[in-house]
Amino acid sequence: MISFLNLCFADDDHEMEEFLKREHSLSKPYQGVGSSSSSHWELMGDAMVTTEQVRLTPDMQSRQGAIWSRIPCHLKDWEVQVHFKIHGQGKKNLNGDGLAIWYTKERMQKGPVFGNKDNFTGLGVFVDTYPNEEKHIEAQKKRYTPRTQRIFPFVLAMVGNGTISYDHERDGRPTELGGCNAMVRNLKHDSFLFIRYVRRRLTVMIDIDGQHEWRDCLDLPGVRLPQGYYFGASAITGDLSDNHDIISMKLYQLTVLRSKKEEEEEEDVITIPSVDNMELIRLGQSDEGMSGIAIFFTVLFSMLGCIFLIVIGLVVYSHWNENRRKRFY
Repeated sequence: MISFLNLCFADDDHEMEEFLKREHSLSKPYQGVGSSSSSHWELMGDAMVTTEQVRLTPDMQSRQGAIWSRIPCHLKDWEVQVHFKIHGQGKKNLNGDGLAIWYTKERMQKGPVFGNKDNFTGLGVFVDTYPNEEKHIEAQKKRYTPRTQRIFPFVLAMVGNGTISYDHERDGRPTELGGCNAMVRNLKHDSFLFIRYVRRRLTVMIDIDGQHEWRDCLDLPGVRLPQGYYFGASAITGDLSDNHDIISMKLYQLTVLRSKKEEEEEEDVITIPSVDNMELIRLGQSDEGMSGIAIFFTVLFSMLGCIFLIVIGLVVYSHWNENRRKRFY
């Protein structure tokens, strides 16, 4: 095994080293891909290898494919950089459905979540190219409000513990950790996805503008992921389709200096994936999703409630003051 060393910086500007882990990485000419037990990566479904990419799905209806690492990853801190391409003949919002990058306990299991099983255990980062919820609302002849409407494609992340279902009809909103819009279809230049997990902090960035610059998408502390899970990538098409290609997936081991306090806090072994304060994250998303009318009435009734309490207070004080005066006569 050969590892390459680079230097990078954590979010708090502390220097850390990164080592390329070839046994967990996928790149041309894809010699480690195959069905033999000695190969590092395994294909599933409609996925196929060409000289230029691993095509998870062709631009055809009702296809799904995936590629999974055979080797579990036991790194504590890591970073994966994915070079990918999504392209096809369909016009805007007439294409689908997207691809996913996985770090999960399960592997090689077909399902509805971008070609992987539902109720997964671990981390999924999704590049969703079709607005299911928006189309559903349009079919009911309703309208999105500017606060709730999203621009697709959209990148989002989710952590599952084996019992949490991905809500396909709502584009994963109830369980997402955050995300960003990313216009990644039919680009003339390269597109990249960056996922970093260090000191229980999950960071997702994208490079899709051809400027070789990372753009922030998600940064969340308190994410707890066990070691020993598998990396993979999957994609799915339905009535609409696209080519979903992985050009490379490069995994880096990060060596990060920790204070004694941090080491003590991270001594406990994580066995079940979770996110600290997930209830607050969901509450914030539900507040963000309130329509303008709902916000107006919420503020209005809050003000009326305050005025009512003030009036009651003045009446009570007036009666008390009157009774107090009577005691002096």
